[in-house]
Amino acid sequence: MRFTKMHGLGNDYIYIDCMDGTFGGDDRSIVTDSSRLEEISSRLSNRHFGIGGDGIVLILPSDNADFRMRIFNADGSEARMCGNASRCIGKYVYDNQLTEKTDITLETASGVKYLQLQIGADGKVESVTVDMGEPEFNPRNIPVVTSANQGNVDIKVALSNGQEIKLTAVSMGNPHGVVFIDDFNDIDVHSIGRELEVHPIWPDRANIEFAKVVSQKEIIMRVWERGSGETMACGTGSCATAVASALTGRSSDEVTVHLLGGDLTIKWNRDSNHVFMTGTATTVFSGEVEL
Repeated sequence: MRFTKMHGLGNDYIYIDCMDGTFGGDDRSIVTDSSRLEEISSRLSNRHFGIGGDGIVLILPSDNADFRMRIFNADGSEARMCGNASRCIGKYVYDNQLTEKTDITLETASGVKYLQLQIGADGKVESVTVDMGEPEFNPRNIPVVTSANQGNVDIKVALSNGQEIKLTAVSMGNPHGVVFIDDFNDIDVHSIGRELEVHPIWPDRANIEFAKVVSQKEIIMRVWERGSGETMACGTGSCATAVASALTGRSSDEVTVHLLGGDLTIKWNRDSNHVFMTGTATTVFSGEVEL
């Protein structure tokens, strides 16, 4: 199988070009075999015994857009959407001459996304702006289970250690729980993230963000991703955090989100109710692996 390792601010995936109908040059049956794809993602994502990554991303033809993507997390579960992966796909298809357009559409399990590619002096994609669509605040549609008339803000969650956490639930095509904190030294991102991901309030698990608002224009964030654990960055998580912060009056509608892997610019246009994410995408290396 031919592959390309790419990352968006350290959120790294194994990208597999399936545009010719094969799985990176291997047989065609794998492309539609979800159970096999789950196993392959889990195996190849292992950082000691595989290629290493937060999962695999398939780049596919689409009947509804210029390209389509499928994402499988490091634990084998299929994800609906990933902002960092969207940017990397934009870079891959342009840099590898699969398109000459700098405005492209990308079909995901959460709908069609719109990408604007910014080209650098070397003729390759330097950064990408993604129209991430509309945030969802209705608990039923996120989905998150709350008490009657609770809404999506300041949902109280009791942890196994007796601690009570308040979070704001937002969907960006996938469910997020945003926890606002004052100091990262006061929170155990791994243990609390792991517990909140699978808490019964989430019918389909969730991504958990821990956010410290520095100013009206800046947020520091760490993320525990559903199916992958803590990652260096999360595009949808950054969007959910920025929107949750603006929604609760903590920051403005356009912020820089500082992640472990770098920075993303997030803008929530309230008039259109669309969220725009801008950030870099990086090719690490390409190779082949025996399946």
